[in-house]
Amino acid sequence: MKTASIFVDVQNIYYTTKQNYGQNFDYNKFWARVTQEREIVTAIAYATSRGDKKQTEFQNILRAIGFKVKVKPFIQRADGSAKGDWDVGIAIDVMKYAQKCDVVILASGDGDFDVLLKEIKTAYNTQSEVFGVPGLTANSLINAATAFIPIEESLLLK
Repeated sequence: MKTASIFVDVQNIYYTTKQNYGQNFDYNKFWARVTQEREIVTAIAYATSRGDKKQTEFQNILRAIGFKVKVKPFIQRADGSAKGDWDVGIAIDVMKYAQKCDVVILASGDGDFDVLLKEIKTAYNTQSEVFGVPGLTANSLINAATAFIPIEESLLLK
């Protein structure tokens, strides 16, 4: 049985599935798919919070599924710009766990992670699977991954 570590860029997945399909990602279906015949080393979902009750309920659902949820505040700057991404946090955790598993599963379309996937392959010979929305996932990320699994209707809430 292969070992796997799962990392989900919640904001990226939320916005790309909404943009492409007008629907939400089904984390239960995703969990069932990626954990099949695998031993899970860690599973972390990275979210931002505005202190909203619905967000807190959603984060509790993720915990019930099996994810550790890391939350940072969403910051709205005076100039109207916003801050709240987890890129550095995700990269640190992937590097920490990549040497402890056979495959890293990353749910994100963010091309910034292409260098990370190349590094874990070179440094630890760790495979990578990227789940992302077709057309909204960076080609560089798709090319860096061992496998790209498109998020399509079967992984969306009905």
